[in-house]
Amino acid sequence: MRRSLLRPVALGALALLLTGCAASPPSGDDISGSLTVYAAASLKTSFDEVAEAFTAQHPGIRISPVYDGSSTLATQIDAGAPADVFASADEATMAKVSEFAVSPKVFASNTLVIVVPAGNPKKVTSLAALSRVVTVLCAPEVPCGAASAKLLTAADVTVDAASLEQNVTAVLTKVAAGEADAGLVYATDVIGRDDVAAVVPEGSDKVVNEYPIAALKDAANPQAAKAFVDFVLSDAGQKILHDRGFGAP
Repeated sequence: MRRSLLRPVALGALALLLTGCAASPPSGDDISGSLTVYAAASLKTSFDEVAEAFTAQHPGIRISPVYDGSSTLATQIDAGAPADVFASADEATMAKVSEFAVSPKVFASNTLVIVVPAGNPKKVTSLAALSRVVTVLCAPEVPCGAASAKLLTAADVTVDAASLEQNVTAVLTKVAAGEADAGLVYATDVIGRDDVAAVVPEGSDKVVNEYPIAALKDAANPQAAKAFVDFVLSDAGQKILHDRGFGAP
């Protein structure tokens, strides 16, 4: 069972929904306080933008995002970490905290690419090439690692990884720094960067990670948590994700 941690009590009473408008979104003054969002590392850039847009609509909210590997975050939630919302990079990881999540919904999808340093010095053009160059991968227990294993297995490629990282950001960082010749990351991770390049491998469209999001049952700020989830699923939230390269749910 999840252990309860002491969490700050929001000051003031939250307003109840006004007459006959249960389906209407709340106005900017209806929610306030702190909101802690746990999200997969691959969501950082897009969720920073989502948080900015959300707080523009709800200026009384202060969002504290925590980005890391989905499995790491799920372990922390299970141990009682004070999260209000969880966004995972795959459904399998969300399932690990299913007893704490309120009706998870898929809000985005993503696929893998081979990432190489700018200029692709080792001329990596396929998954097969990863077996002959210094390659870093996500650890198999995290979503990007599970997807990488599935992609490599389908291609009948065996890779002796130089390191197995706990989140996709660590893989990207090592490749960008020249510590590795290649790695597997999400397509969204390389958008807008000039220190790395992406190679789309054959079969990547068959390995699709679907990202679920949920408010948590013991959220300290449940109204804000629900509003944030609703915003991510809204047209405005979906546009931000689409502009950052995420696929539709």
